Amino acid sequence: MISRPLVQTLLGSSARSRTAGTASLRQSIGSVFSSRAAIASAAVVSVGSVAWYTHLYGALPFIGQVSASSLAEDGLHPPSYPWSHKGLLDTFDHASIRRGYTVYRDVCAACHSLDRIAWRNLVGVSHTADQARALAEEIEYEDGPNDQGEMFQRPGKLSDYFPPPYPNEEAARAANGGALPPDLSLIIKARHGGADYVYSLLTGYVDPPAGVEIREGLNYNPYFPGGAIAMARLLYDGVVEYEDGTPATTSQMAKDVVTFLSWAAEPEHDERKKMGLQAVIILSSLTVLALSMKRFKWTNIKNRKFQYTPPK
Repeated sequence: MISRPLVQTLLGSSARSRTAGTASLRQSIGSVFSSRAAIASAAVVSVGSVAWYTHLYGALPFIGQVSASSLAEDGLHPPSYPWSHKGLLDTFDHASIRRGYTVYRDVCAACHSLDRIAWRNLVGVSHTADQARALAEEIEYEDGPNDQGEMFQRPGKLSDYFPPPYPNEEAARAANGGALPPDLSLIIKARHGGADYVYSLLTGYVDPPAGVEIREGLNYNPYFPGGAIAMARLLYDGVVEYEDGTPATTSQMAKDVVTFLSWAAEPEHDERKKMGLQAVIILSSLTVLALSMKRFKWTNIKNRKFQYTPPK
């Protein structure tokens, strides 16, 4: 027979267990609802972010889209040309660089600067040291002060940089109707499409199509973003005369000056590829030597046979 205190103890423990079970159930249900609320809020934030990005930029970066080239925004996409220095082991055409300098000097230098190139950079690339020195001495540079504290003019030296066509930005804008001619030192790297874009731009001047109006003082070029460019067409057949007798056609001059500007943007191009080829040869030889050494050292260990002889 069970005593009354024992029954009360059992009933109390059962009630406490039911209470604890109910509390744990409520806690689990609350955690489930809170986790669902967190997931729902995260989903809302993600959808809102996607909608905001799509509203600003029109498409997600990871979703591919096919669209025609927009002349009003990006200009006509330039075709790809087989440049002589385009391959992994190809170097610059140095004769083309020399002709390209002639085009830059006679045509482009009137408006565009080349601030990062000095006369000494031409030595061994397109001119000899004497030729580059003679070109530099044709330009008068301001130097000083002298012993009397005055500035003076002197002939250029190999260490001097190419002179700018204008003394300052304001003078450049005033001479070009408000447009600022860009520096050409890094123009190949600064424009999308690189050499292909610059070549297409130089040879792409055409009459505007029907329905397209170009403001006075501008010229139509489909490769320029917007189609209206302040720079007029400057390359015409025979506008320069090459020393080597190459016919100075429009396409030839554009090709040569683009090659010259490609070199100006990366004068270490040929040396970089040469060093890269040497590094590949050296590292390949060291890799073969290391594998051979490893095979020689580990052959005896890997071919060793262990035999267990139990005691008698």
